[in-house]
Amino acid sequence: MDEFASIRHWTDGRQSEQRLREQGVVVGIGDDAAVVEAPPGEGGALQWVLAVDTMVETVHFNAATMAEADVGWKALAANVSDIAAMGGVPRHALVSVSVPRAWEPARIRRLYDGLYACAEHYGVAVVGGDTTSSPAQLVVAVTVVGTVEAGRAVRRSGAQPGDAVFVTGPIGMASAGLHYLLAAASGEQCVPLAAAEAAGTAALVQAHRRPAPSVRAARVLAARGTVTSLNDVSDGLASEAWEIAESSGVKLTLRESQLPMSGSMAAYARRSGVEPLEWMLYGGEDYVLLGTIAAADAAGAKAALAAEGLPMYVIGTAEAGAAGVELVHDSGNSETGRRAERRVPLAKRGYNHFG
Repeated sequence: MDEFASIRHWTDGRQSEQRLREQGVVVGIGDDAAVVEAPPGEGGALQWVLAVDTMVETVHFNAATMAEADVGWKALAANVSDIAAMGGVPRHALVSVSVPRAWEPARIRRLYDGLYACAEHYGVAVVGGDTTSSPAQLVVAVTVVGTVEAGRAVRRSGAQPGDAVFVTGPIGMASAGLHYLLAAASGEQCVPLAAAEAAGTAALVQAHRRPAPSVRAARVLAARGTVTSLNDVSDGLASEAWEIAESSGVKLTLRESQLPMSGSMAAYARRSGVEPLEWMLYGGEDYVLLGTIAAADAAGAKAALAAEGLPMYVIGTAEAGAAGVELVHDSGNSETGRRAERRVPLAKRGYNHFG
C-alpha cells in the first residue's frame, strides 16, 4: 500500500460523522489541513489548550511489554492527561507516525485500534496528522487540542501556603506493572493479560498499558474555583511535586502514610522484595493528577468527586518557605503510644530523558 492507501486503511470509518460534527469538525482527515469550529462557551468564551507528546520504540515501549493497540491508547492518553492537568476538555487530535519496515501495515492498524478506542472513550475527534518512514524504530507523535473557559486554566504556579495537596488516584501502579512485565517477558513475546490475571498483577499491567487520565475529576475540581495548581503524574510524584513547588514558590510537605497505595501493588511489592515507595515517588506514567486546593474546600471537593465515583486523596500541605518537597515519615512508638515524625527532603528526581 502507498502512503495514502495506508492512511485510509488505518483511519477510514473509525469515527462517526455525528461524533465529528459534535466536535466542530468541518474538514477532517484527507485534506492538507483540518478545519474545526471553535465550540461555544458555556456562559463565556473559551480558550484553546494545546499539548503534544511523542512515544519512541525502545524508549517508551517495546514488543515485550505492550501490544500495538496499547501503544496507540497510551500515545493519545498521555496528551489527554496534559489537557486535564490544565482543567480543560480534550477535543481534537493530530497523529503522526514514523514507520520502520519491520512494522507492516497490519501492526500499525492495530496501533490505531487502540488510539481510536482512547479517542472514543474521551470524546476526542482525530482530524489529521502525518506519515513518514523511519530507519529503525517506530515513532508516534500526538498533538491534542482542547478547550478551557477563558481565564480558568489551572496552572502549576498557583499553590499557596496552607493549601492541601492531593492526588486523584493511587500512584506507582504503572511502574509496578512495568516491573512485572519486564520480569515476565520471554523474548519479544508480549505478556498476555491472562498471565497477569493469574499472577494477580492485571490491574498493574493495565495501569501501565492503558492509563486512565483524570479528565472528569479535573473538570469537577476546576469548576469549584478553589484548586490552585494542577500537574499530571507522568514522570513520578516527586518530580511533579517539585515542579509545582518551584513554579509556585512554596514548600510541599507530603505524608508517607497518606500516599494512596493499591492492594495489588503492595502484594506484588512484597512478593518481589521491592520497596513500593520507590515506585510511588519515582515511577511515573500513572497519569493521575497532583494538585493543591484551598484547605477549607478539600473535604467538599472530595465529597463532590465521590458522588461521581471518583477518588481524591489528601496527601500533604503547602507551606511557606524555600521551594522544595519534603516527605514526612511517621510511625507509632509502642512504649508511649505517640506518633513520631521524621521529615526528610525528597529528592528531585523522576524519569528524565536527558538525565
